[in-house]
Amino acid sequence: MNVIPLIDIAIQAAIKAGEKIMDVYTTVSFKIQYKADNTPVTLADRKAHNEIMKLLKPTHLPVLSEEGVHISYEERKDWDMFWLVDPLDGTKEFIKRNDEFTVNIALIYKNKPIAGVIYAPVTRELYVGIPDIGAWKVTNPTAMCTLQSLQLSRGRLPKKINSEEYIVAVSRSHINSETEDYIQVLRVKHGSVKVISLGSSLKICRVAEGTAAIYPKLGLTMEWDTAAGHAIAKAAGKNIYLQDMKTELTYNKEDLHNPHFIVI
Repeated sequence: MNVIPLIDIAIQAAIKAGEKIMDVYTTVSFKIQYKADNTPVTLADRKAHNEIMKLLKPTHLPVLSEEGVHISYEERKDWDMFWLVDPLDGTKEFIKRNDEFTVNIALIYKNKPIAGVIYAPVTRELYVGIPDIGAWKVTNPTAMCTLQSLQLSRGRLPKKINSEEYIVAVSRSHINSETEDYIQVLRVKHGSVKVISLGSSLKICRVAEGTAAIYPKLGLTMEWDTAAGHAIAKAAGKNIYLQDMKTELTYNKEDLHNPHFIVI
């Protein structure tokens, strides 16, 4: 299966969606609405969703997007391959204007992520990964960025980071007592532990690139929050496991909520 032409389209879609997000982000003010589950949504979410849907359409693959119409399990349970998308991961960070939000696009095959693209529009950091091929990070990608151009760059992941501290990535907006307890266990095990707080899928990216050792998520997430990062982490030699540290996270479940997991 040649996923490279597909991932090239996803790269372009992520960058273009990022441009749409920035059009809204740089305005003086923007309206915030709330969905039925009381989670916020902005014009940027919708603009990014529409741009991604337009650019992924030529692939003729179904798309499951956070901001799209949620498709019934009866319809999607037989999908072999599909796109799993979060057009704006970190809407709360977007609203707080702390720059820590991303565009996430994953290609799923038989319930596993086989390619992923994450783009941070403010810092213009692009992460791309295909398990068994590799993972890369570049800053300020060109409008015509492709996997081939990434492969020619010096952005192969993971990077070698010299740190005597065990670095733990945690959610900036959603840390809870279970996570705090887990960090204490890590302090006992590793001694010198440094905690970094980040929004969106950037926490998974930090583990993939080697600037964090672990990201424990002992709280609520959805499949579109993790799928792209999961592919990038696997491509960089990492993975996302359930708390048993053996079972890999899977996708296209009847319930799209993720169980608690560890990125390592």
